[in-house]
Amino acid sequence: MLHVVFYEPRIPGNTGNAIRMVSGTGATLHLVEPLGFDMSEAKLRRAGLDYHDLAHVQVHASFDDFLAQVPASRVLAFTTQAPSWHTSVDWVDGDVLLFGPEPTGLPPEALAHPRITGQVRIPMLPGRRSMNLSNAAAVATYEAWRHLGFPGGA
Repeated sequence: MLHVVFYEPRIPGNTGNAIRMVSGTGATLHLVEPLGFDMSEAKLRRAGLDYHDLAHVQVHASFDDFLAQVPASRVLAFTTQAPSWHTSVDWVDGDVLLFGPEPTGLPPEALAHPRITGQVRIPMLPGRRSMNLSNAAAVATYEAWRHLGFPGGA
């Protein structure tokens, strides 16, 4: 199982889209507080459609609280400043895909956390700041799941 982590997400629609994505891949979506929205917010519910009951979603009071649940997992941080592409990773079951908040990305203290195993990026054309959070999470999660052989996929 892959772990997709949104570190202090701000936009409910992106989280709703990610809920739909993890329901289709079997990954777990972890949300690290503080959240920029309430989990019952209409925009989050609308973006997630009827997938909320099919998705594994957990909310954590802090990044360290989340990490305590996955003590042996690798943590790969997605940042536009990373030297390596997400496609160069030998993904393994249990990996953590860490994404920062919209619109700033992961703060320096998160990137410097001792549990961060590596930093990767999704390639883009020059001059672009970043991808939409839920789109980036989907691109990365599907690549990792593909690398694992789509376990459980139909």
